[in-house]
Amino acid sequence: MFGDRSAMPFSISSRRAALGIFGASIVAGLTACTAAEGAESSTPELTPTDAAEPTATPTPTPTPAATKRIRRTFIPDFQLPPIVGGLAPVITKIPTQHPVVFLTIDDGNIKTPESVKLMAEYDYPASLFLTRDTIAENPAFFTAFKAQGSLVENHTVTHNINMVRQWGYQQQLNDMVGMQEYALQQYGRRPTLFRPPGGAYSNVMRQAVADAGMKAIITWEAKANAGKMDYQVGNSLRPGDIVLMHFRAEFAADLAAFRAAQLAAGLEVVLLEDFLGVA
Repeated sequence: MFGDRSAMPFSISSRRAALGIFGASIVAGLTACTAAEGAESSTPELTPTDAAEPTATPTPTPTPAATKRIRRTFIPDFQLPPIVGGLAPVITKIPTQHPVVFLTIDDGNIKTPESVKLMAEYDYPASLFLTRDTIAENPAFFTAFKAQGSLVENHTVTHNINMVRQWGYQQQLNDMVGMQEYALQQYGRRPTLFRPPGGAYSNVMRQAVADAGMKAIITWEAKANAGKMDYQVGNSLRPGDIVLMHFRAEFAADLAAFRAAQLAAGLEVVLLEDFLGVA
């Protein structure tokens, strides 16, 4: 009915062998795929050239230090006259060919940090004609000006503007000597220059100035006052001018007026004592 089984092309045993070979081939293929996938997913190690180079920290540029202005110096072409006949000379203006001007500041009534700051900012040396009675409550205030190159000079103990008319020789001398000793005690130097309160002087005063150990009386022909310049001669600063100022509430305005006039005239502010050789 079914025909002759021996005619079939494959025996049962042959089929089993074929299936075994086919199964082994599949397993081998799967194993190879898995191995290949594992090889592709592995992360290669970084070589030194692949590693990120560290970022260099920039060297900060140093900020240049503030440099102080170099003051111009001049070889004096004026010699202070000597004391003759016991009388100190009177100096109102310095005859000079140099482009210089001399700042003097009187009394010491108003003491503000602003005045110290402005003098330092402009780098102005000045002759400070101080009165003992106006600075006695705070003499240390003026050491800041001294540190900037200014010097303290004599403007008496009491600032009696009528001393020429009211006082004789001995009273005037006492008022000067009292300030001489006070300045030495407070600032380490005896003054060499004298400014009369109010500006008036006489031969009696000139004798007292010399006997008190000072070299000259200093007056002026230009002043900074109420925020403007006043001139006894001309309408601008001249070489050798001695300028009067005061420690007053309008100090900043007065100094600004002086600075404008000084710069316009092309003059250098020089310490009077240095130029006269009595520092």
